[in-house]
Amino acid sequence: MRLEDGSKLEVVPLPMPRPLFFDGQRVPASYANFYIANAAVLVPTFNDPNDRKALGLLAELFRDRPVVGIHAVDLVWGLGTLHCLTREQPAL
Repeated sequence: MRLEDGSKLEVVPLPMPRPLFFDGQRVPASYANFYIANAAVLVPTFNDPNDRKALGLLAELFRDRPVVGIHAVDLVWGLGTLHCLTREQPAL
């Protein structure tokens, strides 16, 4: 796959936090659910040793804005975290 200008994509693997479960169901805890805002990158964290690794890696990739970890254990019980919260809402 290539970008519109013909350049190749650079795929950067992110670590995963340990599995989290709620009511016997594994919930989608992932650092990939980060949100890129105008002045920061907000990254879900899960009280996991890989939190620091993910934050450091994303800080290297997004050098033009601060990377901020947001505790997301309570959010992920709803089956999504920061990026999911920014999605469109249907009109009534």
